[in-house]
Amino acid sequence: MITNGFTYVAVLIFMAAVLVTLDKSSTGVMKKFFSYVPAVVLCYLIAMLLCTLKVWDMEATKPAYTALKNNMTYAMIFAMLLRCDIRKVIKLGPKMLIGVLSATATIVVGFIVAFLLMKGVIGSDAWMGLGALCGSWIGGSGNMVAVQAALDISEADMGYALVIDSIDYSLWVMFLLWAIQLAPKFNKWTKADTKVLDEVSVRLEEEAKANTKPITFQSLILLIGSALLVSAVASNLGTILYDLTNFSDKATWTVLVVTAIALVAAVTPLGKVAGSGEVSNLLLYTVIGLLASRASLLELGDAPAWIITGFIVLLIHAVLLIIICKLLKLDMFTAGVASLANIGGTASAPVLAGSYSGALVPVGILMALVGYVIGTPVAIVCARIMSMLA
Repeated sequence: MITNGFTYVAVLIFMAAVLVTLDKSSTGVMKKFFSYVPAVVLCYLIAMLLCTLKVWDMEATKPAYTALKNNMTYAMIFAMLLRCDIRKVIKLGPKMLIGVLSATATIVVGFIVAFLLMKGVIGSDAWMGLGALCGSWIGGSGNMVAVQAALDISEADMGYALVIDSIDYSLWVMFLLWAIQLAPKFNKWTKADTKVLDEVSVRLEEEAKANTKPITFQSLILLIGSALLVSAVASNLGTILYDLTNFSDKATWTVLVVTAIALVAAVTPLGKVAGSGEVSNLLLYTVIGLLASRASLLELGDAPAWIITGFIVLLIHAVLLIIICKLLKLDMFTAGVASLANIGGTASAPVLAGSYSGALVPVGILMALVGYVIGTPVAIVCARIMSMLA
């Protein structure tokens, strides 16, 4: 049994490193397996398994967990949002921004309605796990972890959220890829005009090629140092703001402060430094491993009911989004990629966009970045609404 804090953290990070290596270097059957079960989900489940098998002493390793978990989360949020230059997002144009925000709104409604329908089965405290999942389904895994930190959601509820995120999300991606063949009929039904979309995609692709920079040692150490410093400063500011206002809690204030600092930094030269995605992923896997290390697989007995809850969310989201597309004359690409930009983030939105046309990949990426920006605060609000309805 591991009793040393450093060894405990080292094992978790090494496990994440092995899974990411297998994911990125896999071929054939293994590649297909990782497309359905992402490395980040395996990281959580394996860490839970090790916790269930009592590989480490929970009390002896608690100081290391407490010192790192929230601080690494705040650093991750900063690194993740450095890519979100608001000026570029605005270039998407009103129709595509409306598409993304409509997808976000329908997802929030889906979570609230699904919670009301299923709280008798999954429990009235399920709003916390669903709130974390809402963060993921608007932004990404980073937003999920940020919501967990802000609302102090239990590791068991996070386990449920990740199970839904893996299973329901995978089926949703398959459905959206299948639905591409329906695009001509759908666009005709909604009377959508795709000329603006084609113009925006060409402009964004040209800008992306012009701004490509290599990742260097200098860029990585600058980003890691900046992220850790912002985490420390924001944590102190969060405490001060909570003491001054006595509103919400310290963690929520800290997340909001980090988000604000990151969005400002994103429009400075620091936002153009290559490697922010890699640094945020490194911190994300560290935090995911830490969270899962305090949860047991024995606590996932209600997983089927949670999976059904996730499908209810997706059904409500789909129906409402189709209605909005008809009313606003939005095309299938905008609806599908806006949906996946929220639910799948930068990992899958560009894939769906590229399935329509290679020129549309930058549009998918920027749509997903919108989700990163709004995911955490919107999910916190959604969770608070569900808590009032519990």
